[in-house]
Amino acid sequence: MSHGDEQGYSDYGGTGHTRTRLPEHDPYGGAPRRPGRSPSRGVVTVVGVVVLLIAAIAFANRGDHSSATSSPPKPSQPHTSPTSPTGTRPVNTKTAGIPSGFAQTQQGAESAAANYSVALGSTDMFNTAARHALVDRLYAPAAAADRQSALDTAYTSTKFLSNIGLTRDGTAPKGETFISRVVPVGTKTTAFSEDSATVAVWYTSLFGLAGDASTNPVTESWYTTTYELKWVDNDWKVSDFQQKDGPVPVGRDQQASTATDMTKAVEEYGGFTYAR
Repeated sequence: MSHGDEQGYSDYGGTGHTRTRLPEHDPYGGAPRRPGRSPSRGVVTVVGVVVLLIAAIAFANRGDHSSATSSPPKPSQPHTSPTSPTGTRPVNTKTAGIPSGFAQTQQGAESAAANYSVALGSTDMFNTAARHALVDRLYAPAAAADRQSALDTAYTSTKFLSNIGLTRDGTAPKGETFISRVVPVGTKTTAFSEDSATVAVWYTSLFGLAGDASTNPVTESWYTTTYELKWVDNDWKVSDFQQKDGPVPVGRDQQASTATDMTKAVEEYGGFTYAR
């Protein structure tokens, strides 16, 4: 395990943040440079639109010509898969704002891993008091002490903070907004028992500074972090983890939002309690 992979951003002084290649120009000043759309991609898009139109027309025209005596089709049986959402609320309680009291089940372990990845990828990790509380809350006691020391060293590194554009106390410069948010896409259990579980969380992350003068604009990245969880004090706790890049989807040809729009989105759109 690398001490630098906690939040899905590696290589920055052991903090869990990746180095981000900045665009060749300020994305907040205009549309980012995008590679030209390939002919094959355009053909696929056109074909997809045509298929959807044909299906819509057929659906619209069939209603007036159906037989009044025909019996309604039998409802199809629901299908399930290992990655289907259960629709079950994961927990009803929170501790220090973080969901807690997960069930001692596979679903409970996956819900815990997803919610913990959000907390460990948040801006709270850049505040000493908040970071200590998070690590004490989410890590198994045997692992928490070692993690606290390593993270304190990393998150107080002047070089690290300077590289990502933060001040010495881990805050954004005046006029800019620091954004660090993890958004889980899915979870997968690879091992499970009553007192331990191995759960992989696939997620996208937003990280950077939103502001007209920002030299570290907010960028999107994709990672999978696999957590080793232990059942301790009637809840799941992190004991170890491994992180890797991807899977990474193909980016769309969309114009990057302005710094103002990005800041408003992060401030106005709250997060979720994640569940299987």
